[in-house]
Amino acid sequence: MVERREEWVAAAPASPLRPYIERYCGYRLTGFPPAMHRGLPSRHMTFIVSIGDDIDVVAQTDPAQPPQHYGCVLSGLQASSALISHSGDQEGVAVELTPLGSRALFGMPAGELWNVSVELVDVVGAVGRELWERLQGTAGWGDRFAVCDAVLGRLAGDGAPAPELRFAWERVVASSGGVSVRDLAEESGWSRQHLARRFRSEFGLSPKLAARVVRFERAQHMLRRSPPFVSIAQVAAACGYYDQAHLTRDFAALAGCTPTELLAGDVPSVQDSPHGAEASSSHERNHHDNDNYRLAVPHLP
Repeated sequence: MVERREEWVAAAPASPLRPYIERYCGYRLTGFPPAMHRGLPSRHMTFIVSIGDDIDVVAQTDPAQPPQHYGCVLSGLQASSALISHSGDQEGVAVELTPLGSRALFGMPAGELWNVSVELVDVVGAVGRELWERLQGTAGWGDRFAVCDAVLGRLAGDGAPAPELRFAWERVVASSGGVSVRDLAEESGWSRQHLARRFRSEFGLSPKLAARVVRFERAQHMLRRSPPFVSIAQVAAACGYYDQAHLTRDFAALAGCTPTELLAGDVPSVQDSPHGAEASSSHERNHHDNDNYRLAVPHLP
């Protein structure tokens, strides 16, 4: 009998990092068959430190960027999916980094990393190498998160987007992508044209596209976690789509597949981790041949 095991551990960062990082998510998956999964658009920048095997991106969000292996991958926001190949065993720490923190941690707006993936060391130098090396030699999740706090805390500076841009981004996220560009401009005090120009420069995408990405993220999480009797049409209505066809078109554009195809993927990824899990919580599943599993939710010490 082949046992598949997945472990997810979430924790809040140290207080000085909380304006930039929503949480850390540690993951360990063993016993799964080799496969590929999709790196999907979301409201977070991609920031993942692999422990053990590198992250093998075989298709980038920008087709002009060649496939590459990463020990610690960093990318800005995106509006298309990447394809990541893995051997079946995966382990690492995902840092749920808001684009509002890019200036503070990396000295640049998130827009400079739009739709491109890089090694962290290419952005922050030796500090990026230190983060990767220290996590390779640290065993417990609590200690790993402490390493992240210590190393990333040294990067944190005073950089920040303009207050109007912070407001606009937080408003898009808080509305789950439901706010209109007209209302966003009125509430920020800027014209629509000025807001669109500054927003794109700071975050890499327009306010309208950002709202689509945030709405898509909510919809795909809802689809994954809803009971079987909840239909795709019901999820579409709950997330503000005109109808199921509208949702399906957005999935094709942003994920590169239909909702049904996305749900059919049977290998978990970082983006499948328990969404909204309490900080300092652990989720562990043991899979057997019949796919029944046991779920335990203990608390970290």
